[in-house]
Amino acid sequence: YTSFASRSGASRGSNSLDSSFLPSSPRLRRYLRPVAVSTVLFAGCVFSLSQTYRFERLVGVGPPSLARLRPAPHIRGIFTRSGGMNVRDSKKCSTKVALGGSGAGGDPAMKWLTENGYEIVGSGGAAGGSGWATTGKLMAKTGEEFFVKQARQPAEAMFRGEAIGLRALYDTKTIRVPKVYHYGDRTDGRDGSFIIMESLKLGGRASMYEFGVDMAKLHLAKPSVKEAAEGMFGFPIDNSCGATPQPNGWVKDWPEFFRIRRIGHQIKLARDSKLSELWKRIQEETDGLKTLFEGIEVKPSTLHGDLWSGNYQSVGGRMAIFDPAVYYGHHEAEWGMSWCAGFGRDFWEGYRTLIPEDPGFKKRAILYEAYHKLNHYNLFGGGYYYDAYGLLESLLD
Repeated sequence: YTSFASRSGASRGSNSLDSSFLPSSPRLRRYLRPVAVSTVLFAGCVFSLSQTYRFERLVGVGPPSLARLRPAPHIRGIFTRSGGMNVRDSKKCSTKVALGGSGAGGDPAMKWLTENGYEIVGSGGAAGGSGWATTGKLMAKTGEEFFVKQARQPAEAMFRGEAIGLRALYDTKTIRVPKVYHYGDRTDGRDGSFIIMESLKLGGRASMYEFGVDMAKLHLAKPSVKEAAEGMFGFPIDNSCGATPQPNGWVKDWPEFFRIRRIGHQIKLARDSKLSELWKRIQEETDGLKTLFEGIEVKPSTLHGDLWSGNYQSVGGRMAIFDPAVYYGHHEAEWGMSWCAGFGRDFWEGYRTLIPEDPGFKKRAILYEAYHKLNHYNLFGGGYYYDAYGLLESLLD
């Protein structure tokens, strides 16, 4: 719903609907509002299903299972098992706050900006972020605007990885990324942390073809970190994918990195004997995943790491990316979230002008999607288990 609504005029990242188009009569508005909201929710479900189907038809990814043709997580992930709505249960939902008031918890960010020469003259809510953080906007007298995210966890665990990741993306000079000003823990005696970034003016249209070209340029750019430039996979620090810790210790061999740091890590978190046994069989039959990479050369690329439709949007006519889980890895691993990213034919045509499809891409795409489905299972439970299991099982075909 949040993805569909942002493209159709509703407030991105919220569950409210602009009712300006409803009749002026209070009685008619009372009866028509539920109908309007239900219509948008239904259309959003159809939109997400169509995006999943479009990607799988385009690249031929995944087993032909009806269980996989379900709404993307920004629709189905927000519902608890009891059927109620709980924003904190969703990676794809954000909570917006107006910064500056004592109840909003905006003081740490305002304090830092004031101490660094910015006179703050306004504040408000801001779309974006995730279910793990609240977001808001601060405006300076100079006209500059700052996007602020706050979380209950310490900055070391929550925002350090995001800040360093955004800077790694920024350093490639290939694609629009918000500038990071500061991140840190609260200093007012309360638990939590915050990060201050450039506030992007989201909105308008952008070419998906050019977006594909920009992503290819990102993946082709020389890594700014010494270890990655020398051919190693990982990142200088561990970070998180959603709220899941993501280990990034350097490894020279890509199949080994993905086997241990990605799928193996998620399997351990799941603590499920059937998944563990299946994973053991896959490693045995693929020589530790090495057979999936025969005949291709894998070099470290700078990856966003969690690229779905809520983590990119048009800024000044070009796509910008944000909310990353950055590391240096195989460029194909970027597409593990394509099942809810909304990429279409134009995007892939743009990307493939610079990076042609390698042999075996379709099967490796299953492996990369399985990582994110396992992560969603560990975060949300439910049907993601069967999605992940089915994807992993298809690697044995």
